[in-house]
Amino acid sequence: MNPLVQQLYEQRTLPKEQLLLLICEEQYENDLRLLADQVRQKHYGKDVYIRGLIEISNYCKNNCYYCGIRRDNKEIERYRLSREDILECCETGYHLGFRTFVLQGGEDGTHADDWLCTLISQMKKQYPDCAVTLSLGERSRESYQRLFDAGADRYLLRHETAVDCHYRYLHPSELTLKNRMECLFTLKEIGYQVGSGFMVGSPGQRPEYLAEDLLFLQELQPDMIGIGPFLHHGQTPFKDEPNGDLHMTLRLISILRLMFPYALLPSTTALGTLHPQGRELGLQAGANVVMPNLSPTRLRKLYSLYDNKISTGEEAAEGKEKLIKKVEKAGYRVVTARGDVKKEGV
Repeated sequence: MNPLVQQLYEQRTLPKEQLLLLICEEQYENDLRLLADQVRQKHYGKDVYIRGLIEISNYCKNNCYYCGIRRDNKEIERYRLSREDILECCETGYHLGFRTFVLQGGEDGTHADDWLCTLISQMKKQYPDCAVTLSLGERSRESYQRLFDAGADRYLLRHETAVDCHYRYLHPSELTLKNRMECLFTLKEIGYQVGSGFMVGSPGQRPEYLAEDLLFLQELQPDMIGIGPFLHHGQTPFKDEPNGDLHMTLRLISILRLMFPYALLPSTTALGTLHPQGRELGLQAGANVVMPNLSPTRLRKLYSLYDNKISTGEEAAEGKEKLIKKVEKAGYRVVTARGDVKKEGV
């Protein structure tokens, strides 16, 4: 075992310069993967938790330069799910064995707190043994508190990059890294299980920025960390930028598993889009969550954050049996459980 990888395993942190070596050098990839898999199996066994993803709206008031559902994309067909649509997705998912529902959407101003609180309350009433995860962007403290009080358990809000100049390169001026980080710490203070994360290979990114991402996550100590390769979209200013690197993404998943042994790490749809076995490779690198799509089939292609997003077949909820077989082939097993984060010493 490489001494630097062993040191990360033992200390759960390294100086920035040594983190950079692990991020950039392919020579560490195999040792990182082997040790990361040992760590995930120590704490989570071979269990892979499934989340039912429901993409509730592709309207967004923001204009992030990398995102396909950005406000200025006039080519996209927009949609919003009704509460009835969402509850129908939950019913389908529950019978398929899902015990976590993830409501994801653009920052759609029509989703007021009252509307969301009523929906969350209905979900918790109908499915009391299920967790509700929200991924609805930046909101006020009061809004986050109301959604939590209505029954939301978890909140996903990727910081995307922890370097201010890079954040400004990826986002218009009305969005700030300071506010994004404040939202994340607010969510923790309220009591959510909090998820953050970043893109790998986004335009303008330098390797040292990725090391800063890791150091910020150490400060935040999230329960969930979602990373994936940058994938370009044809209706964005970054349409001609190259996609992120598969192997660097896998190395970073392994690094994250060693730094955060108890974290829930998804093997993302973006990984599966970048490589036919991307999700399986992510699991073998240390991830332990997958998020099949429960959204209405006719709308999945419309939630197009990036080009060529996989949204049918075994990546979708109705292909669960195929997904189970792929996970088993990778050496793991899909379990029907809420899949809450495990705490150290518990």
